[in-house]
Amino acid sequence: MIDVANEYRRPLLDWISRKVRDEEEAEDVAQEVIEDFLETYEVGTVIEQVSAWLYRVAQNKIIDRFRKKKHETAYQDSLRLEPEPEAEEEWARSWLREELAEAIALLPEEQRHVFLMHEIEGKSFEEIAKETGISVNTLLSRKRYAILFLREHLKEVYDELE
Repeated sequence: MIDVANEYRRPLLDWISRKVRDEEEAEDVAQEVIEDFLETYEVGTVIEQVSAWLYRVAQNKIIDRFRKKKHETAYQDSLRLEPEPEAEEEWARSWLREELAEAIALLPEEQRHVFLMHEIEGKSFEEIAKETGISVNTLLSRKRYAILFLREHLKEVYDELE
């Protein structure tokens, strides 16, 4: 099982580093995740999708650290006469943008294309239909499925940020 942990360590650390941006903290999170994995394996729990399990645990640990920092910053701000702007808010916005980009990348190509053309490029469904030759109803359906997927995929992220 140590071989499995070593196999996933570098990609996991790279992923965590994109979320945390502080190399020392990213190392700490990665180490905690690997330790949790080895402890879980030692007690005999079967993990069918190791990669998914590792990334979910890492995400939860990052969220926990974010909450802790947010709480500590709020406490420190309450002690100051003039609160400083919170770097955590910018980190949260950046993290949310990354999560959204990752979720959009997971959409099927047809749904992603319609979603980006409508939401990012600001094109109407009629314009997209003329450009692509796809009916408006089909485009509406694809966008609906894209939004449902994104809502589900990002629900936990939004819940954590509130």
